[in-house]
Amino acid sequence: MGDVNEKPLLILGGGLMGLAIAHDLAQRGKRVEVLSRSRSEAAGFVAAGMLAPHAEGLQGNLLNLGQFSLQRQPKWIESIETNSKMSCGHRTCGIIVPFENQKDFETYPTYEFGEKLRRTELLKEVPGLSEKWILGLLFKQDGQIDNRRLLMRALEKACVTLGVHFQEGVEVIEIIQDSKKFNGVKIKDINGNINFLESKEAVLCCGAWSKQIFKTLPIFPVKGQMLSIQGPKQVLKRIVFGPGIYLVPRDDGLIIVGATSEREAGFQKGLTPKGQNHLREGIESLIPELNQLPHMERWWGFRPCTPDEGPLLGMSSINGLWLATGHHRNGVLLAAITSELIGKSICSTPLSNEERSFLSQFRWDRF
Repeated sequence: MGDVNEKPLLILGGGLMGLAIAHDLAQRGKRVEVLSRSRSEAAGFVAAGMLAPHAEGLQGNLLNLGQFSLQRQPKWIESIETNSKMSCGHRTCGIIVPFENQKDFETYPTYEFGEKLRRTELLKEVPGLSEKWILGLLFKQDGQIDNRRLLMRALEKACVTLGVHFQEGVEVIEIIQDSKKFNGVKIKDINGNINFLESKEAVLCCGAWSKQIFKTLPIFPVKGQMLSIQGPKQVLKRIVFGPGIYLVPRDDGLIIVGATSEREAGFQKGLTPKGQNHLREGIESLIPELNQLPHMERWWGFRPCTPDEGPLLGMSSINGLWLATGHHRNGVLLAAITSELIGKSICSTPLSNEERSFLSQFRWDRF
């Protein structure tokens, strides 16, 4: 481990990205301290856990980054499961994207990466699919992680096992700098006490709340509401990704249904009738009979979005303060590559040309 007299590197945010980076850095021998206001608020506990660069129809640099991370997923998961002795619920189950007409089908951005399905083939993959869907793309390479129930807990355990220190109930109020050099943070604890934590380095990964700490970051929240329904095992074998709605089946028959995309909601908490109706209508549009299944949970969260929906990665304008935020809909997918890029950068581990390119493409000041 690192020098015990050296101030630990601070991870600002205890969500999926913060835990993934803390885990990577701890494996590289760094002393790490995670500051978290409330880990239960993290998008990692809210998301459906899809690994879907192709099914999402990503394009350009973001598709390349997603594909790169997808390739690293098995090794990343293996390291977490080894250190935590827990399962992350990783499955390459494949994802179906259905279409109502030939034009939408053939112009889908990732058309070339999918297996083409006609109506009869679609029904074999997704029994009960509404009759309006006549074509489909099957992305066998895409999959899922059970982030809410397994991955987040496994990451926490893996971090603790590797000696990562946690401060929960701590709000970062201000970043302290001197001549554009990071010196530490001002924090408020759960009792309202104000303290100053010194450190030479930190990683900002506060998701949708990142702008509240670092005012110049181009990040805003996009609220999403979700629910889950309980079916029998194997009632749905593959994820179904429709326009504005998706169905993600877990091993035990639970189906995650998401998600609204509410850009005007800000940080407004709570469920809304409009949002829940959107989900119910979405189920009806895909597989109507699933609406007869019992509802288990309903929840909401806030995606951290940037103007081009790509993340902010690498060094910030303050020397010593790294960024790993703004992952929008793709946090679970991009956690593997994000933690590796940040871990290698901080520890001065050589980067490949492709990795250097990603850090250049997703700089905070690209807008």
